Amino acid sequence: NMAAPSAPRPPRPRKEPQPLVIPRSAAEEQRLRLERLMRNPEKTVPIPEKLNEWAPRPPPEFVRDVMGSSAGAGSGEFHVYRHLRRREYQRQDFMDAMAEKQRLDEEFQKKLERNKMIAEEQTAKRRRKRQKLKEKKLQAKKNKLDQKKQEKEPGQSQEQGSSEDDEEDSKEEEEKEDDAEEPSFVMGR
Repeated sequence: NMAAPSAPRPPRPRKEPQPLVIPRSAAEEQRLRLERLMRNPEKTVPIPEKLNEWAPRPPPEFVRDVMGSSAGAGSGEFHVYRHLRRREYQRQDFMDAMAEKQRLDEEFQKKLERNKMIAEEQTAKRRRKRQKLKEKKLQAKKNKLDQKKQEKEPGQSQEQGSSEDDEEDSKEEEEKEDDAEEPSFVMGR
């Protein structure tokens, strides 16, 4: 009856007992959880799935045992009626809550749209203002160049030589203006 002696099993590696640490804050609790996860990185981490919202049972399509108001109803019929009534009220409350949630979602979406429209109008207004300012600068620059040309008109030979310089200067000024706008405010003042 005695079984043959089997080979001795190799001793299991003993895990060091982890010290008991009571987290004092949410951050410390999160740190302890991360440390525990990182002790064995190969181990899979269970990620809980999102729970579906509770929904009541749909009403029965056909009710077979309809109670009448005539005499002869048993003592248990009231409890059956009470449960049916509770379930129906619960279903109606759920439908009301869903309708309210849908209404609030629609209001929120409308509010988002309204805010987006206001922001776009504000952006367009500022864009027009920047464009107008840019056009004023260009117009002022053209007027300045015209004045320079009128001053130099008496000498035709000078005008031909200097007109090329004026064109180069105006190109350089345009390039400088195109780089980037100056900051509208400076921190620390």
